[in-house]
Amino acid sequence: MAVLKYQDTPAEKIAEKVERRIGYLDSLMIVVIDFDDGPTSEPDPPHSHPHEQVCYVADGEIMFILDGQQTHLSSGDVFLVPSGKPHTIQRLTEHVRLVDCFTPIREDFLK
Repeated sequence: MAVLKYQDTPAEKIAEKVERRIGYLDSLMIVVIDFDDGPTSEPDPPHSHPHEQVCYVADGEIMFILDGQQTHLSSGDVFLVPSGKPHTIQRLTEHVRLVDCFTPIREDFLK
């Protein structure tokens, strides 16, 4: 059994006031990402990837954008992203914590 305690999992700084913690198995990855740079005035640039993604909004509020549709999400909400679909978020609160799961794993996140 593998256990990852948040405070013991190394944080990777990916931008100013943004860090992530990663755990993974052979074909499934979890990423906890903390944004402390909000609220932002506009959405991040859209991106896509070949991975399927499920995201749990653990803290804060975001605007989720997929296929041109905007959806306001807050703590406890979940969004799903099919493989290859452009999507993005806009942070609406100072702090946002997202818990992403990807399959297959995001090799690009590993060093």
